[in-house]
Amino acid sequence: MSEIVQSDSSHRIHKVDAETIEAIGKCSHCFSEISANVARVVLGQDDVVDHVLQCLIANGHVLLEGVPGLGKTLLVRALATSIRVDTARIQFTPDLMPSDVTGHAQYSLKQEEFIIRKGPVFTNLLLADEINRAPAKTQSALLEIMQERRATIEGESFPVAKPYMVLATQNPIEFEGTYPLPEAQLDRFMINAYIDYPAVDDEVAIVDQVTTGRAVDQLDTSAIEPVATVEDVSMAQEIASKIHIDDEVLKYAVEIVRATRNFNGVTQGASPRAGIALARMARAAALMSNRYFVIPDDIHSTALPALRHRISLSPEFQIEGLSPDKVLEDIISEIPAPRT
Repeated sequence: MSEIVQSDSSHRIHKVDAETIEAIGKCSHCFSEISANVARVVLGQDDVVDHVLQCLIANGHVLLEGVPGLGKTLLVRALATSIRVDTARIQFTPDLMPSDVTGHAQYSLKQEEFIIRKGPVFTNLLLADEINRAPAKTQSALLEIMQERRATIEGESFPVAKPYMVLATQNPIEFEGTYPLPEAQLDRFMINAYIDYPAVDDEVAIVDQVTTGRAVDQLDTSAIEPVATVEDVSMAQEIASKIHIDDEVLKYAVEIVRATRNFNGVTQGASPRAGIALARMARAAALMSNRYFVIPDDIHSTALPALRHRISLSPEFQIEGLSPDKVLEDIISEIPAPRT
């Protein structure tokens, strides 16, 4: 089998077979097309789109945060349209029951027996809209499925589809009538993607797209054509798990995670699960960049979404208006990236 030689930023040599290089190139091209597809309707959020796609490749789940009207639901719809997968949406409300999420047993008069009615979680891409609106019991039902990749209905266990991804949204500034996710449950999400206000040019383009030739205030995703399949996603997930991470680069990721536990102003640091998430996201970033190896920049570019929801700041820092992102940037700046 022929081999191709690649070298990373530290000039280490990696021998990769030609078939693997071809597969990586195919996956990179596929997800570049998905990214461009989503960016056609989700304007000015390129980093967020890339992080969501990296999380999909890494086989994780996303918590999308942002004030209303920034396109959280639109992003999910555009992603689902770009990939030929089954999708479902759950609007979380205070009266939503766990059985509304997982499913339930229902007696059939025709068959004279109980039959299982599977809930909306049995899909590929699940949009959990405003997850913090539902009580803890309902949240836990979903989070258990996210972790175990299966749901139990009336004592019988059913696996969910593959690939499987939950994209949950919540409004970070609205607390009345909500049930905030505890830290242990936030940790189930591989990343926390924060959608900020768009730049002025992007906002002008958004207003123009929504108001020109349309009678409703909604961007249309019908013009988006599918560019990927379930098989493409599954192949990318498999290949990404084999992307090479040098020992020094992996140690760099772990050092960032460990530094959050002793940093002044951080009352609770990130767990080892954060290091796992960071490594998996970095591998996905390398794949999307058409590389067979992870570089320190992959760790740096994915650190904020992978860690921002896994640390708690002291009341003093919160009063001063410091954000987890600012603290994480300070932590990362103090840890030298590997050079050799």
